[in-house]
Amino acid sequence: MNRRKFLIQTACAVGVANMLPLSASVSASAQASNVTFEVVRTEKEWRAMLSDFEYQVMREESTERAGTSALLSEKRKGNYHCKGCDLALYPSRTKYESGTGWPSFYESLPDSIGTKEDKGFFMTRTEVHCRRCGSHLGHIFNDGPQPTGLRHCLNGVSLIFKPA
Repeated sequence: MNRRKFLIQTACAVGVANMLPLSASVSASAQASNVTFEVVRTEKEWRAMLSDFEYQVMREESTERAGTSALLSEKRKGNYHCKGCDLALYPSRTKYESGTGWPSFYESLPDSIGTKEDKGFFMTRTEVHCRRCGSHLGHIFNDGPQPTGLRHCLNGVSLIFKPA
């Protein structure tokens, strides 16, 4: 192998590695290591209560495919709770159709979520998680409707809807 080919292959490998989310090897609670959560479970306990896919999204910060959440068509009054600890997170009155393919809300319930900076995918975003157990919910963007102007773009697999 010549030097030029080696450098090109190395650059490609580094580029691909940088495109992969850090979350593939680090759990949500470990990434937010400066935060202490009220609900703490071992990896074994989380895996016992969640499906493999739910674990990937909620504990490893993966993302469900757009348009796949059954909660997209949910129109009843009630609250959306964290699947990890049952904390009420979002009221149905703040849900709206964003056209993104994920359940979207313009505001959470008071003292229900936490956020942290996410520098994955060549951009800086605001990651949102349950403030009680640290489960990954999705991201917050500044392109939502009034009165907040925010779009909480969430993984439906992280939520449970409870009708009023």
